[in-house]
Amino acid sequence: MKLVMNWDEWANLDAIGLAEMVRKGQITPREVAQQAALAIDALNPEINAIVEVFDDVINDPMKDGTNLDGVFAGVPYLMKDLGPTLKGRLQEMGSLLMRGNRSTADSFLTKRIRQAGLNIIGRTTTPEYGLCSSAENPAVYVTRNPWNLDYTTCGSSAGTAAAVAAGIIPISHATDGGGSIRIPAGVNGNIGLKPSRGVFSLAPHGSDLMGSVSAQGCMSRTIRDTAAFVDSCRGGAPGEFMPYWTPSQPYSELIRRDPGRLRIAVSHEWGDYRAAPEIVAELERAAGFLETLGHHVEWVIPDIDFRAAYEAQTACYIMNFSQVISGLLEKKGLEKPPADLIEPMCIRVWEEGRFASYTQRANMQAVFNDTSRRLGTFFEDWDIILTPTMALPTPKVGTTEYLTISDNPSVYDWFENLWRIFAYTPIANLSGLPGISLPMAELENGLPLGIHALTRQGDDGLLLQLGAQIERALNGEWNRGRRPDVHVASILTTI
Repeated sequence: MKLVMNWDEWANLDAIGLAEMVRKGQITPREVAQQAALAIDALNPEINAIVEVFDDVINDPMKDGTNLDGVFAGVPYLMKDLGPTLKGRLQEMGSLLMRGNRSTADSFLTKRIRQAGLNIIGRTTTPEYGLCSSAENPAVYVTRNPWNLDYTTCGSSAGTAAAVAAGIIPISHATDGGGSIRIPAGVNGNIGLKPSRGVFSLAPHGSDLMGSVSAQGCMSRTIRDTAAFVDSCRGGAPGEFMPYWTPSQPYSELIRRDPGRLRIAVSHEWGDYRAAPEIVAELERAAGFLETLGHHVEWVIPDIDFRAAYEAQTACYIMNFSQVISGLLEKKGLEKPPADLIEPMCIRVWEEGRFASYTQRANMQAVFNDTSRRLGTFFEDWDIILTPTMALPTPKVGTTEYLTISDNPSVYDWFENLWRIFAYTPIANLSGLPGISLPMAELENGLPLGIHALTRQGDDGLLLQLGAQIERALNGEWNRGRRPDVHVASILTTI
């Protein structure tokens, strides 16, 4: 394999830019895939973001059905090892129990991704079943932040976040059940959109009714890449329980013009949770920047019963993940989780949730409904809610209190730790709202900090339109023009 461009050129191209070069005949899909594979070979030993590379589709990008006439024209893409399945490929979900688990068919979204022209060349890391905040179990793998290897990427879309931030590929798959697209995007300096419920299908093994809080999506480094991904991959499969949102025009067109003057409510004091002072200072700076763009900005806290909302979200996680583990155990003929193959907190969650009643689930859904209605009313007066993506600074690798290898005996205390640091993202999941993390701030130690925006259901385009306006105002210089310590442009000079 040989380089088709220098690494600085590679790092400066987004997925749409690479696709344009392919269409002009300047490079081939095979050459693009080979360059991505070289980047993985060089950087993955440091960041441990990619579980497996599919050599066959690097050498033959059309082998698994990639449509080279799609908008992405064969651009390489990595799939998080959780969620949509890939025919004939392993999906091990970050778990020792799932080693060797091979999928028999492409999921509906996988087919849409291939039809969009994305060449799926490998799998990225995730914590066990996507439950905790970081892909960090030494018995499986430890994924590290390319900005500083002493720090976590957060999660659960951990490997995707690190791979995109390090310049290995410009766009990659992610999922979000409580912030798992937006949180690692914020921590790693990427753009992360969690779409509205009713944008990307969970078919055939799930639905928005069953999944309730989970959403599919991507991470990227430019707004236009994310817009093109949503345009190309959105839509429901046959048999959905609800209609899917259909925008009046493609987002790729919408983002070319600025939004009107927006009413932006800024806050960080959400119930029992507060952002650290250094994060509040960055939120204030971001709010001031949006004022200079002509928007009305005011500090306003949404009228939500935050305590009830987080208790309901905790109950949802416990019940949902317990059912996931029970289903996997049943397929393997096991009565209980093997302690040497499933992580301790996952076992405790299973134990806590396996006998949950319909009444408990109905009570949870009643709180979800009340929260959604309150936010719907709030968005009659406001267009955007602006918060930090995280309330506390990025943890260092080995901070076990947030991990499923934690020895915390209390499932509820463990979840409380998560909400304390990830206070602002789960509201979008329980209410079906779109949310986006934009890389426009940084912590005192130099790590990226995402600024998080929410809007009303189905109005994902407004978040992308605002993001595009900010991107233009910054001259495309997200992260203040800085790059991570581990990055293709600085590390791969000798290849």
